[in-house]
Amino acid sequence: MPTSTKLSVRDVVTVRLPAASAYLSVLRTATAGLAARLDFTLDEIEDLRIAVDEACAMLLAQAVPGTDLVCEFELTGEAMRISVSVLTVDGEEPSRDTFAWTVLSSLAGEVDARVGADDRVTVTLQKRRGAAGAP
Repeated sequence: MPTSTKLSVRDVVTVRLPAASAYLSVLRTATAGLAARLDFTLDEIEDLRIAVDEACAMLLAQAVPGTDLVCEFELTGEAMRISVSVLTVDGEEPSRDTFAWTVLSSLAGEVDARVGADDRVTVTLQKRRGAAGAP
């Protein structure tokens, strides 16, 4: 049986919870635990916790009441990709020319947003371990 010399480990964890700020501590804790699993530094873990909180705050402001916030964590060897999505009342992407977006980009590294079916807005963050900007 042939073996690969370079294996890529990929895990996906999905968390679904009510779209309310009272539940964001669950996502912050999940983010920290998963980032620690990838051996991110303490500073990188804290940056990710704050970034997830900020992304959720952007989305909760326009969430349809009574819906769920869905957060998908994709873990690879050197990076974590986090997609947060919610059904929105207006289907508008968060503005990319705000201070909040600048802070989010600084904390997470790569940031994107898109609108999908039924006005579901998704903010995606990707942070690489030891990426530029880290001390």
